[in-house]
Amino acid sequence: MSFGGSSSVASGAKRPFEYGRTHVVRPKGAHKATIVWLHGLGDNGASWSQLLETLPLPNIKWICPTAPTRPVSVFGGFPSRAWFDVADLSEDAPDDVEGLDASAAHVANLLSTEPADIKLGVGGFSMGAATALYSATCFAHGKYGNGNPYPVNLSLAVGLSGWLPCARTLKNRIESSPEAAQKASSIPLLLCHGKADDVVSYKHGERSADALRANGFSNVLFKSYNSLGHYTVPEEMDEVCKWFKANLELGTSSS
Repeated sequence: MSFGGSSSVASGAKRPFEYGRTHVVRPKGAHKATIVWLHGLGDNGASWSQLLETLPLPNIKWICPTAPTRPVSVFGGFPSRAWFDVADLSEDAPDDVEGLDASAAHVANLLSTEPADIKLGVGGFSMGAATALYSATCFAHGKYGNGNPYPVNLSLAVGLSGWLPCARTLKNRIESSPEAAQKASSIPLLLCHGKADDVVSYKHGERSADALRANGFSNVLFKSYNSLGHYTVPEEMDEVCKWFKANLELGTSSS
């Protein structure tokens, strides 16, 4: 199932971007959790929705949006589907906080209409993983990067072959209040990365997990895969399924 795009900005953002088609995979069993899953640079929501539909997780509803088409600095300004602008994929690259806030707000908007008793999460691949992890830090801080309140109660976040944006400012954000530190310590995070990744380096992913742990995110699992490049494999998705079942308390029943 899919529905058309919408214009979405974080409160206070200056430039609206038109988001593409959103694909929804309905739960095959009792609905217990909803996960927004974010694709990588240049991809779309349809490709991941097809994979997620095959996973043995009958209690999860998947929402797979498509990023807006926007100029991307790493492509010399050439337009591509991207959750935010990125100049390069190194740890020293500048962070597009405005773009990150807009996409984190789009995720929050998609989750905001879910029933109150449903657990909510966000995950993604590559740039989508970066947006998911950024959303988790906004949840913990209680605010977007622009200072506006983050409105959704996240239960967990997953990042495959990605990185943590705004790692340099994380310490100040989490130490800003006891509530932020408490949320950081409680939200489960799963980061997976291939040692043969030639797009987002393995070290970048590993250091992202280290930065999260160093700033109070104590429930972080980092999984590495020796021969994995910048893609996913069944072994990795099996790990994701196992982790979702444990942290969403889904058990093995589809009822």
